[in-house]
Amino acid sequence: MPIEFEIPESVKNQSNLTEMVAEQVIRKVSRYFDEHEHERPWEYINFIWPFIQQMEAANLKRSLEVKKNGHGKASGNGQKKQSTFQVRMIHMIENLSWGDAGIYLCTPSSALAGAAIQAVGTPDQKERFLDRFTHGKPKWGAMAMTEPQAGSDTSNIQTTARLDPETNEWVLNGEKIFVTNGSLASRESEGILVIWATLDRSLGRAGMRPFVVEAGTPGMTVTKLEEKLGIRASDTAAIVFQDCRIPYDNILGSPELKKPGARTEKGFKGAMKTFDSSRPWVAASAMGIARAAFEFTRDTLAAQGITIPVDAAYHELSAIQRDLLDMETQLKAGWLLTVRSAALMDAGQPNSLEASMAKVKSGQVVTRITQKCVELLGPLGYSRELLVEKWMRDAKINDIYEGTGQINTLIVARRILGYTRKELK
Repeated sequence: MPIEFEIPESVKNQSNLTEMVAEQVIRKVSRYFDEHEHERPWEYINFIWPFIQQMEAANLKRSLEVKKNGHGKASGNGQKKQSTFQVRMIHMIENLSWGDAGIYLCTPSSALAGAAIQAVGTPDQKERFLDRFTHGKPKWGAMAMTEPQAGSDTSNIQTTARLDPETNEWVLNGEKIFVTNGSLASRESEGILVIWATLDRSLGRAGMRPFVVEAGTPGMTVTKLEEKLGIRASDTAAIVFQDCRIPYDNILGSPELKKPGARTEKGFKGAMKTFDSSRPWVAASAMGIARAAFEFTRDTLAAQGITIPVDAAYHELSAIQRDLLDMETQLKAGWLLTVRSAALMDAGQPNSLEASMAKVKSGQVVTRITQKCVELLGPLGYSRELLVEKWMRDAKINDIYEGTGQINTLIVARRILGYTRKELK
């Protein structure tokens, strides 16, 4: 199926709306919530909640239709119309992150929890856990994988899940850290968390499974809210599970365990497809931050008379003009990779390679562009008078979470060269 590069009208309309919200609402409170890290922007959330709720409901509906009917619904001439779910998401996320990435991250949605449930959940689980996000008051989803001793090395996860045969419940024990929206999802009504735990440590990744834990479940305790370098408006928490009991049906994927590498090992490998959809989202957020910094710097320098003559040869340009050209080139390169990774998924084609490529490139681009913007604007760029220094702080996390730049570079290399994880570490 050919991939169309024309942006669908419905995506354009949503993009225009999110850009308006980002400019008129989010950007205006960006500095305040950066300086008041653990104060949730409730006024902002209440203001745009009806808009976000409408988008969440529409996106979930489209995603469920794609899962049910294949990647597209039949049109009048019998041909299937390509899904726009992922492309719609990256445009929305890029715009909201242009406003403020931290505030975007704590916007009510099913987030990564929803992505995991969409990837491997049963129809009943999708209806039971995701339908709640389409109505009612604001609610949040979160996914918890990282632990004090297990970051990129997910095979070292120590959180355990044990089946109690008497009650037919899973019992979770362990600690998760750096959980985005962890406090909101675990405390607010109807929130959900997808928790990665092991059924058998000796099997490594093959013994891991994701479980859904609903807000307010006894035995789940938020122990810390992180104080961070960037994305300070977002909620990042540490959570302890102590004999936390959840229903048997809250496991995502089959509880049956197989030896590592077995073709039926769907628990870990299936749920890891979450990252095929979420890495383009992270890349889009990075591109939003990079665009914010670039546009502000370009316009500020233009007001001082520093512009790029379109008819000038490259060697005739000043160092600053060359920097601006290079930043714009890198920005567009990162965005095109992001769009490609999203469009492939919408077309029903594999995108694991492209998702990791977009994640790597966007992390590099956003850190370089924001640092260069601070440099070009001099003392003002480093001061808190402008948002540029904040964008530089917000940038770095995009190179770290959802798989570090190094890990995603390894994934890209393995897929291009045909190596296994054991062959290339």
